[in-house]
Amino acid sequence: MALHPTSTITDVAIIGAGPTGLFAVFELGLLGLKAVVIDVLDKPGGQCSELYPEKPIYDIPSWPVISGQELTDKLLEQIAPFTPEFRLGQLVTHLEKRADGRFTLQTSDGEMIDAGAIFIAAGAGSFAPRKPKLDGLDAFEGTSVFYAVRKRARFAGSDLVVVGGGDSALDWAIDMVGHAKSVTLMHRSDRFRAAPASVAAMRALEAEGKLRFVEGDLHALSGAAGQLDAVTIKTKAGLETLPATRLLAFFGLTIELGPIGDWGLDLADGKQIRVDTEKFQTTTPGIFAIGDINHYPGKLKLILSGFHEAALASHAAFKVVRPEEKLRFQYTTSSSELQQRLQVGDTSKAA
Repeated sequence: MALHPTSTITDVAIIGAGPTGLFAVFELGLLGLKAVVIDVLDKPGGQCSELYPEKPIYDIPSWPVISGQELTDKLLEQIAPFTPEFRLGQLVTHLEKRADGRFTLQTSDGEMIDAGAIFIAAGAGSFAPRKPKLDGLDAFEGTSVFYAVRKRARFAGSDLVVVGGGDSALDWAIDMVGHAKSVTLMHRSDRFRAAPASVAAMRALEAEGKLRFVEGDLHALSGAAGQLDAVTIKTKAGLETLPATRLLAFFGLTIELGPIGDWGLDLADGKQIRVDTEKFQTTTPGIFAIGDINHYPGKLKLILSGFHEAALASHAAFKVVRPEEKLRFQYTTSSSELQQRLQVGDTSKAA
């Protein structure tokens, strides 16, 4: 594929702007490598921002608790000195390794990117919420029907119906008690897929009359101009209408690798990219896969693991992008060169 005259040239192209992809910008930046980050979502953060921006995360080192959006904000602050370029709301539709060893990517907007190495940090792949099959649903979406909590304030004082039987549904139903005017949890059965502690907490709130549980299926929505005012539920006893000004539906996600599956990489179960554990490189030299998208023996799907993988892959990528240069390992605490790149300490001279 010939390069367009206005192609962007970079050291590394990172596909995926979730926590792992963002931290890779930092690790590459310490080594003096520039990055372009591409993501199909319209903002950085990946699943942390898209699905649970206000949900607490407890296993990030040094943070006893941090929300998905707070973690994203901190990572963006951390990588700011390296001025990465973002291509948001774009899908990488084509990837080609050229004869000179570099890569050409094309995005869904028609932009060409020339990169020395590729980091695939696409999480579980392209994802979208599964939606209930209801007439007129799209008229309420984004106004009174939601599939994630991005702004908790939207639900304040509402008659809230939460639909689902997994962790997200129960966690948010519990969290919204006292924040919403009323909370009703609806699931097709009284058997849940959530953590036992969450089920116990929900049952306790139900016993106290602070939360209502209804066994049934969504049947219809009613309202006008995008504003929901009631939902109709199909129960064993028949149809029941509940007041509802907000609906949170958790039916899971549909996840697809998308074009990544057509790039000739070695896939495990057709969904994850096999990598080595020295560099987290794929079977194509110069293409690395980090975070939930990769697979290797002993893999743990943790943000912490993605950070570790990003660090090792970045050092390996340096040797691919700058084969003529010697990589000198340095610590941020003692290297004036790294501190200069981070714009901290005495930046008047480099080590």
